[in-house]
Amino acid sequence: MIKTEVFAHRGSKGTHPENTLLAFEEAVRVGSDGIELDVHLSRDHELVVIHDETVDCTSNGKGLVRELTLQQLKRLDAGSWFSEDYTDCRIPTLQEVIDFLIDSQFKGTLNIELKTDHYIYPGIEEKVMELTDKKEIQFKLVFSSFNYQTLIRLKKLNPAVEIALLFEKNGRDLLVLDTDIMVTMWHPSLLWFREKTLTDEVKTAVRLWTINQSQELEYCFNQRVAGVITDYPEKALALRKKLETMP
Repeated sequence: MIKTEVFAHRGSKGTHPENTLLAFEEAVRVGSDGIELDVHLSRDHELVVIHDETVDCTSNGKGLVRELTLQQLKRLDAGSWFSEDYTDCRIPTLQEVIDFLIDSQFKGTLNIELKTDHYIYPGIEEKVMELTDKKEIQFKLVFSSFNYQTLIRLKKLNPAVEIALLFEKNGRDLLVLDTDIMVTMWHPSLLWFREKTLTDEVKTAVRLWTINQSQELEYCFNQRVAGVITDYPEKALALRKKLETMP
C-alpha cells in the first residue's frame, strides 16, 4: 500500500517562522518525511533560503533579495513578524540548512525549490548542484521549480537528479521536458488534482500543495498520493497515523 509522505512546507510554516533553521528543526523533530524550502541568490551570489523575491514580508527589512548582500541579509530579524519569541531568527544560507540536516542525521527528502520564475538568477543551477553534490549528504534530494528551463538546466548538469514540475493549471503538467527528459513527479495544486481525477487517471506521481485542513489531508491520504506539502507537518503526521489504525 502506498504511504503518502508528509513534507514540511518551508520547514513548519504554520508553527514557526518559515524558512528558518528553527522551522527546519521543528520539521525534523516531528518526524517529517520530507522538507521543502526555497532558494534565491543574494547580490554577492550566495544561495539563501527565503520564499519571496523581497525580504519585506518575512523580515524587518525591505528590498529585493538579489539587491542585498549576504551580510545585509544576515542583519535582518526574520522571526519577529511571526512572533516576538523568535527575534533571533535569521535568513539562513542553503549551506547552513544542509549542514543542519546532516548534523541532525535527517534521512528523509529535501525538496529544494529554485525560485527562478520571476528572476532568472544566472548560475543558480550550477551553484545548487555544486553545493548538493556531497558524499556526506545522507538524505534524498529533489529539485522543483515553476520555471521549467531551470529544471532542464539541472538535468543537463546532472542527468541523475530528481526533478518535480510545479504548477497550478492544465498545460503545465508535462510528461517530457526538452525532448529527452522524462518527468516522474508533479507538484500540482489540490484544485488541479481534484479536477483532473474526475476526467482522467493520473499516472504520474504527485505531491500536492499546500494541504493544511484536516478534511483535505484526509482526502489526500485516502487517494494515496505520493506526498502532501503542508504548513503543519505534526498535525498531518498525527492524522495519517490515526487513519492507518482505522479498520
